[in-house]
Amino acid sequence: MALWGNTDLVYNAGDIAVNLTSKEITGTTGVVTFTSAVSEGDVVTVGTGATYGYAVVTGVTSTTLSIASTAGFVSGLTTVPSGTSYFVSQEPIYTLGDSVYRAPESKTVGYSTSPVFTGVFGVDFVEVGVAATTEYAVTHSGWVGITSYIDSHGNLRVKNEVLVAGGILTTSDAPDDTQYPDN
Repeated sequence: MALWGNTDLVYNAGDIAVNLTSKEITGTTGVVTFTSAVSEGDVVTVGTGATYGYAVVTGVTSTTLSIASTAGFVSGLTTVPSGTSYFVSQEPIYTLGDSVYRAPESKTVGYSTSPVFTGVFGVDFVEVGVAATTEYAVTHSGWVGITSYIDSHGNLRVKNEVLVAGGILTTSDAPDDTQYPDN
């Protein structure tokens, strides 16, 4: 199992349900088969904006994913309802334990009264070029951590850090086009 890969979207067909007690993710509607694409060590992001959380895949059958831990999910959950969106990526596993990038991606933290967005994105060289003239400009392609918020003057502030420099494959692109459009 690798610590990270170079694909920001491995799979996202259909919808899922999650049983956090049994640590199983089950395909509900539209899942063709997890075994055709998902591997142990991949990261599954559950809910739009990681509404429910993240987990590392430890086992794969045709319609079920086993996960290593429920620590990356929002505290107090026991299930995630059927019909929930998700996507699987090869983002760095160590970011799941980083309190900066902990789910959900939109939250109110510290002294901020406006929502703070945090997330990890696979950014390829095309997305780096397109984002160069925006607030989301990054210095290098790879796995990038983003924190954004509205300051007390109403200005968007974006902080980024390159977590893993390298080539990212976005032939199938994760849902990050708000921050990193392809063109």
